[in-house]
Amino acid sequence: MSDDPPNPYLSGLFAPVHDELTAYDLPVTGRVPDALRGRYLRNGPNPLRVEDPGSYHWFSGEGMVHGVRLRDGRAEWYRNRWVRSDAVAGQLGEKLLHGPRHLGMDFAPNTHVQPFAGHLLALVEGGSLPYELDPELYTIGPFDFHGTLPGGLSAHPVLDPVSGELHAVAYCWAWPYVQYVVAGTDGCVRRHVDIPVRGRPMMHDFSLTEHHVLLYDLPVVFAPHRSGTSFPYVWAAERPARIGVLPREGRAADVRWLEVEPCFVFHHMNAYDDGPGGTITVHLVVHDRLFVGGRTEPGAATARLERWDVDLRAGAVRRQVVDDCPVELPRADPRRLTRRHRFGYAVRERAGTGAAGPHAGSSHGPAGGLGAAIVKYDLARGKSEEFRAPPGGDIGEGVFVPSGPWAAEDDGWLLTLLYEPVRGATDLLVLPARDLAAGPVARIHLPVRVPLGFHGSWVPDEPPPRA
Repeated sequence: MSDDPPNPYLSGLFAPVHDELTAYDLPVTGRVPDALRGRYLRNGPNPLRVEDPGSYHWFSGEGMVHGVRLRDGRAEWYRNRWVRSDAVAGQLGEKLLHGPRHLGMDFAPNTHVQPFAGHLLALVEGGSLPYELDPELYTIGPFDFHGTLPGGLSAHPVLDPVSGELHAVAYCWAWPYVQYVVAGTDGCVRRHVDIPVRGRPMMHDFSLTEHHVLLYDLPVVFAPHRSGTSFPYVWAAERPARIGVLPREGRAADVRWLEVEPCFVFHHMNAYDDGPGGTITVHLVVHDRLFVGGRTEPGAATARLERWDVDLRAGAVRRQVVDDCPVELPRADPRRLTRRHRFGYAVRERAGTGAAGPHAGSSHGPAGGLGAAIVKYDLARGKSEEFRAPPGGDIGEGVFVPSGPWAAEDDGWLLTLLYEPVRGATDLLVLPARDLAAGPVARIHLPVRVPLGFHGSWVPDEPPPRA
């Protein structure tokens, strides 16, 4: 018997579930607001089989989408489904879906799930195609934007609330490229720009404003020969850190590169500008370093919320710390994306390797929680408030849903998954965005534990009007 510690990504709250489930008429504590008519969906890694548990990393597990259907004050169903790449379908003994491929890659996207142009897309980065799902989370197959997508896509496209177009910055590790892609409301790519970059940078996210695209070319690269582990991304200290500014309708030659201090950005909250040649403001979560010497265990790296002002006239980037406590998974009101916003949300992380770290335990349930609280930021007043998870619990990314199409920016609810240690299962919380500290107006009790995952969306029954 080995004395090696278990892989934290396969144990505790990270541990995968082994069954697909459908449950109807879920019990609710409180009341689901009548205005919530749609589906809350969240994607995350849930490996079917792991050949080498010691080398497994969270990022590499096949995607499983979890969903809750809300309507008429009720929680009608919960279901979870693996995304059926051919590899997943084969392991489940099902008919292979086949379909288009990019560079022959076949991966069940595990990072995000987002609606666009009548399609529901499971998303991942690195060159694989999105996979389309039906309303009950069954896989339709790979989606290449009706044959118009020139490569892979991104885990973090931005849906412009004004135009309805989908913008993405895609990269590929197998055949190095960076592409800025714009898809129209017909679901077809209308333009793409190939952007030369050196090496194979990990570009997990990008930022979009009314007039500009921000590209993050930072010192994390795909270099499996350097990592010393099976995890292929490493910190490349010799690589300059820079951000690129591309006009929305510009060409590759129009990208303007500005140097920043070495750091890494997984996620931004939102970005906006004051005109085509002025200042771009972006709120984003910044890691000082990441993947130094190979993979980073959960809880070992912390990041802070910063505001960056990209002064195009001066050719400089000014950085200001908004919150020096560790946070991740920032979000904003989707109606405010690309425009000035006042409020934002993030998950307060459990930092370090002590009681809240990756191998921590609890008398109430599994080990390894990451999310200690949901934080709401009032960026205009420099204030914040939070709703905390109970001891032994864990809280995930918050998804803002307005109370109506023309409601104020913080008039609505945050939907988030909370592991409830007393039940040993997960609740979907409906938190009032204007008063997080008041606690949830509804707790929807799911029949299972939902493993820790990444990103999700609210898919309303009626598409919202454009901002």
